[in-house]
Amino acid sequence: MKLKLFTICMVLLSGFGFAQEGKTVSGVITDQNEIPLPGAEVKVIDKEIYDVTDFDGNFTLENVEEGDVFRVTFLGFKAQEITISSQNQYNVSMVEDAGQLDEVVVVGYGTQEKRDLTGSIASIDAEEIEKTPTANVMQSLQGKVSGVQIVNSGSPGDSPTVRIRGLGTYGDATNVLYVVDGTLYNNIDFLNTKDIKSVNVLKDASSSAIYGVRAANGVVIIETKSGRKNQKPQFEYDGYTGFQRAQNVVKLANTEQFATMARESGSAPEAQFIENAIQRYGRSRINPNVPAVNTDWYKEILREGLIQNHSISASGGGENVIYAVGANYTGQEGILDMKNNYERFNLRSKIEADLTDRFKIGVSSIFSNATKYAPENGAWFRAYFAVPTMPVIDEMNTGSGPTRYSNAQLLGYRGTQNPFQDMAYNENRMKIRKQLTSAFLQYELIEDKLDIKTTYSHDYSSLEERNVNLPYTLGNNVERRSSIRRANSNYSNQYWDNVLTYDDSFGDHDLKIMAGTSFRDEASNVFSATGYDITGIGLETSWYLDFADPDSFANNVEEIGKRYYGLSYFGRLSYSFKDKYLLYGTFRADGSSKFSLDPWGYFPSVGLGWVVSEEEFLIDNETIDFFKLRASWGKLGNDNVAASAGSNTIEVVTTPIGDQPFTGITSTSVFSNNTWEIIEEYNFGLNLEAFDRKLSVDADYYIRDTQDAILPVYIPIVNRSVNRNSGIIRNEGLELVANWNQQINEDFSFRIGANFTTLHNEALEIEDERGYIDSGSAEFRQRTIEGGPLLGFYGYERIGVYQNQEQIEADPVAVENDLVPGDLIYRDQNGDGVIDDNDRIILGSFLPKYTFGGNIGITYKAFDFSVDFYGQTGNKILNRKRGEIIFTQDTNIDADLAINRWHGEGTSNTYPSSAGLRKSWNQKLSDFWVEDGDFFRIQNIRVAYNVEAEGLPDARIYFTAEKPFSFFNYNGFNPEVSDGIDRQTYPVPAIYTLGVNLKF
Repeated sequence: MKLKLFTICMVLLSGFGFAQEGKTVSGVITDQNEIPLPGAEVKVIDKEIYDVTDFDGNFTLENVEEGDVFRVTFLGFKAQEITISSQNQYNVSMVEDAGQLDEVVVVGYGTQEKRDLTGSIASIDAEEIEKTPTANVMQSLQGKVSGVQIVNSGSPGDSPTVRIRGLGTYGDATNVLYVVDGTLYNNIDFLNTKDIKSVNVLKDASSSAIYGVRAANGVVIIETKSGRKNQKPQFEYDGYTGFQRAQNVVKLANTEQFATMARESGSAPEAQFIENAIQRYGRSRINPNVPAVNTDWYKEILREGLIQNHSISASGGGENVIYAVGANYTGQEGILDMKNNYERFNLRSKIEADLTDRFKIGVSSIFSNATKYAPENGAWFRAYFAVPTMPVIDEMNTGSGPTRYSNAQLLGYRGTQNPFQDMAYNENRMKIRKQLTSAFLQYELIEDKLDIKTTYSHDYSSLEERNVNLPYTLGNNVERRSSIRRANSNYSNQYWDNVLTYDDSFGDHDLKIMAGTSFRDEASNVFSATGYDITGIGLETSWYLDFADPDSFANNVEEIGKRYYGLSYFGRLSYSFKDKYLLYGTFRADGSSKFSLDPWGYFPSVGLGWVVSEEEFLIDNETIDFFKLRASWGKLGNDNVAASAGSNTIEVVTTPIGDQPFTGITSTSVFSNNTWEIIEEYNFGLNLEAFDRKLSVDADYYIRDTQDAILPVYIPIVNRSVNRNSGIIRNEGLELVANWNQQINEDFSFRIGANFTTLHNEALEIEDERGYIDSGSAEFRQRTIEGGPLLGFYGYERIGVYQNQEQIEADPVAVENDLVPGDLIYRDQNGDGVIDDNDRIILGSFLPKYTFGGNIGITYKAFDFSVDFYGQTGNKILNRKRGEIIFTQDTNIDADLAINRWHGEGTSNTYPSSAGLRKSWNQKLSDFWVEDGDFFRIQNIRVAYNVEAEGLPDARIYFTAEKPFSFFNYNGFNPEVSDGIDRQTYPVPAIYTLGVNLKF
């Protein structure tokens, strides 16, 4: 009996042992065309055995038994279950699931299938974003999204200007709202492009209305990368390094051209200044009539700047937890030859855990530590005007120190002109630290139907500024004392959101209802002080206020604090009937402490959609795969404006009457008691996919009105302007996007896409006694009038140049104003025979009427090649650096003007003569100074190669050329000028990088 029991136990134990050992199986997961599917999940049912396919679709399962069942899942394909038999190799061909092919889009406080959208939403995936070597995510969107204008800045660390569907208001009220993993931000300069999973741009009011007052200028929703359940830890390194180089460098007049213009000007002093340069620096061997010095000042102040970016991350997950962590370093040198660079170090973590089947928690955090040395932008302005007859260093200028920089005053000129003291004796450092944290709790009240989610997020940032002006002399009694400015700024934005979501399907009906509340608390504090005459200025350890003269602080200390509160209630309904009739509606009530007159605003929206391709007359066609018509209407509020200043103003005044002073009070209504700017928008669009989804077309037409726009209204009684709700601004346009993607065979595929946008910007109403609103300076006037664009350039229309004396004598205007050949001819707009203020017109807008972009991509085996392009037309740029000759007439100017100036009959019918440039008649603001801003650019060229080697991690090597070629006629470095006024604009450089991506 004992022997039998022992034998039975041994058999059971041996069986158990064999079961524990199991066996190993492997295989390849592909699609129907036998193309590998990397990232597919392979899991043994009811066991903790799983794998994720690699780049070639390979997977391995260890310690399995015959009879086990493994399940293969991949987004867009039907799940498959395979029973393990005696064989060890399993090749699985996945079948597309039409029901899963619809992309899920992140929208406000939730997600929605793209096929169910009724508004205008553009989606950009991570691959497109990663193409651009940049420290700011939004720069990578330029030219990729219709209806979105991105105006880049070349200065390291600067954020681009982003405009969605035009401009409907003044000042800082134009900021776009950024939503990162559900948290709201005004700026995303802390984000690393490698951390981005997707970007969705909500363009119309219906899509944005759920964010209420924060969404008036559009919303950009960003989802960062995270792990996946049952995913083995995956590590990734991505890094690139390269250099930046100024492109399309403006040619300045050389010494010979400058000397010719000076002598032609008729100014005896300017001609003498040329002789002074000859006496000081000698004569040119090529042309003895000009000085030997021939300085190209732009060439002198420019340099090549290094750029690099390194990211490392880890992600993965088990049955109940997913995680992603990462670190990033970004470094960028500016192309201005001074201490001008940007460095940023980021730490990021994101974790979500299922505590139970219904209870989930999550925490995400980003810490960003950046140091930025800002440029002295005045150097661009000085370099444009610096005379070429002067060298950078003048050893004879013994009165200059510490470095013997040259001084144009020693040649007789009024200004010093040399830009190098600006670059050498100034240091502007900013330390930017940000801690961004968000945490949520989510509980399913009814399984798979009703859940509640509460989220708290805190955006805390600090900015420490140190601006040091070092002392120097330039000779000729030019001397600057040392000074230091210190400023500490703190910003705290807190949000608490609570959202209840019900999602259900019954029969032909799909219904999702969401309701929630949001509370926000925004606070800021800025403290600054300035001191002079620093002791021990040569040591950076002395660059503190303690080392400045204590008596110099008087009236130089300032502190400003602000705090705003907001409370919101919102709801959304999304309904679909038979997957072809769509209804979408939102409502939001916003309360803001900014508005004392009317703190509450109410903002509804509604959208309708019709999936025509689901109708019987299209359901069986062989061409159209998907076709949807949609329309939407919505209202938004804008509280991104200055708070109300209060009520009637009472002022105590003392006025002499006779010989006696009398004291009294005055009461005026010169105050701002503003309420919401209201944006009302209509949008009509369609979405089409055809030819087995190879072709996709999206089109939108919109009318967007900013009602009660806050504008600077002129008050005659006090002779000043006050910001008030006083106008209606309309933006109207058409947006088209078309893409073609085709897989030719296993080795070769290609893609081609294009987008096109129109924009008409117009002030429909202006509530001002004058009938217009002025901005800019008197010499360079901008004006907003009814029927014209916002901030249009306002001046005279030039129709030619007087060529000879006969033409002068035949024109009463020329005779009346003592004009001569070489002077400009202006159009007499009202035909009264006089050129005066009544002949000024709107010369154009800095907003482009048309923008377009496109891309071409080819994949062949392990190679991937792509080219992106971008362009715009119909916008104007005020070339103010050229126009400021009205203030400084004895300076240099660009070669274009020097070469093409009028210097005799028939030589030019566009540019005035050298003498004419110095006359007030030709210095009037006209389309001579306001130029076309049209341009076309090769935006990005990228070549990548996937290295496939057994035993090595997946590797990808890539080369990128960003903005390598630009074509335009504007007389500047680059026609990208955010406000259209080019005075000292930092050039946008071309960037060339080489990088590698490793996954293991």
